[in-house]
Amino acid sequence: MSADRPPVCDYEGSQYQATFWDQGEREYEDQAEARALRALLPPQGRLLLEVGAGAGRNTPRYAGFERVVLLDYSRTQLAQAQARLGRGGRYLYVAADAYRLPFVPGLFDAATLIRVIHHMADAPAALRQVRAVLQPGAAFILEFASKLNLKAIGRWLLGRQAWNPFDPAPVEFAALNFDFHPRAMLGWLRAADLNPERIRALSYFRLPLLKRLVPTGLLVSLDVLLQPTGRFVQLSPSVFVRARAGGQGAVAPPGKFFRCPECGGDELNDDGDHLRCAHCDRRWAVREGIYDFKESL
Repeated sequence: MSADRPPVCDYEGSQYQATFWDQGEREYEDQAEARALRALLPPQGRLLLEVGAGAGRNTPRYAGFERVVLLDYSRTQLAQAQARLGRGGRYLYVAADAYRLPFVPGLFDAATLIRVIHHMADAPAALRQVRAVLQPGAAFILEFASKLNLKAIGRWLLGRQAWNPFDPAPVEFAALNFDFHPRAMLGWLRAADLNPERIRALSYFRLPLLKRLVPTGLLVSLDVLLQPTGRFVQLSPSVFVRARAGGQGAVAPPGKFFRCPECGGDELNDDGDHLRCAHCDRRWAVREGIYDFKESL
């Protein structure tokens, strides 16, 4: 990336969905997240933005929304989502940088950012981008990896881990893989005019031995019982937050949808295989049902 833009974790060409989820023995985590989403997501809405949609694992869970925009930096991840969900209909596929969302302000009445922000070196900037494209009062569901989890605390107390889980600064435990302190993340949400309403703590039982010995359904049921404890304390490896966009801000004008991520112009002419910005004349490809804003033609 350029010097004035944070680096982006690119899953281009990855088989993440197959290797991590389908074959990775993570049914417990997947179902626990599904239950958290069911508890936090509005039951219906008009237009939802799924930032970091990947191969569309969570997308069917947004069934109450009239349309869903799947945004990911990886074109191949979006192609995998198309294979799972189909082209057209309720779904729109967009390849773009989450630090430069290609939508007019105030367009969406809901957004999700699940298992994504842990790849972001500048989490506050990503949250500001999401807030900009939300209408006032819109719902935002965020999942983040918490450094203040019981396993990390135990390892630190035993001297088996160098970084302090109580330190509010993020920890980068691998390249572009961050754990965050809940207090810091909640502060960044408020600073971005995304006001936390409900918090759920997930995946207390994310241990390989437990997942092998205990039936998945039982683990999920126990997890669901513990999830509301997130309102008081967040000691789990995964934390879900439902926030609400503040009452001030833009509402997208009728008929406006995309905007140029380079110049911010909101007049993009459809020339068939690309969109052309009327302000800066940059062209953005439309390939096989994917609107590609990663780089101009």
